[in-house]
Amino acid sequence: MAKEIICAGFGGQGVLTAGMLLINAGMEQNKNVLFYPSYGSEMRGGTANCTVKISENLIASPVSKSPDILFTMNTPAIDKFEERVKPGGLLLVNSSIVPADRSYRSDIQVIKVPVTEIAAEENNPKGANLVMLGALAANSDLFSIEYMESAIVSFFEKKGKGKFNEKNTACYRRGVEGR
Repeated sequence: MAKEIICAGFGGQGVLTAGMLLINAGMEQNKNVLFYPSYGSEMRGGTANCTVKISENLIASPVSKSPDILFTMNTPAIDKFEERVKPGGLLLVNSSIVPADRSYRSDIQVIKVPVTEIAAEENNPKGANLVMLGALAANSDLFSIEYMESAIVSFFEKKGKGKFNEKNTACYRRGVEGR
């Protein structure tokens, strides 16, 4: 299995954290991983994206010309990266922000989830990226739904000195449900 993912959105939407969660999950399964972040100097509110590669084999380059999965948190992210997604690939869209009448390529699978709204409903506005990771797990074969949830919990427990945050898990599970 080799997968290339681009996570993109505005700075502050957690796209880089989402990428780090994905590579952490890959590392825990002893896979080769690559994380290549890119963000503007203004950070919060500016553009941010990262390339993530997860593979059983060695990874030769950080460049992703044709990602398998595009994880987008806003319209500019779709504008910038949609054309690069492999035919048959997966495009995840934050339908809370992206206009409902937007058209997409017909040769890719498009999953729309109101991640910003769901995170707000769960009283965890910073959890929108976790909602999108739930949608990613439910609509791809990258990691099982259960494994990705445990990897997220593990990541935040290590980062937060062992603290478990039920709101993060709630956001992830709502993303799995897609609503």
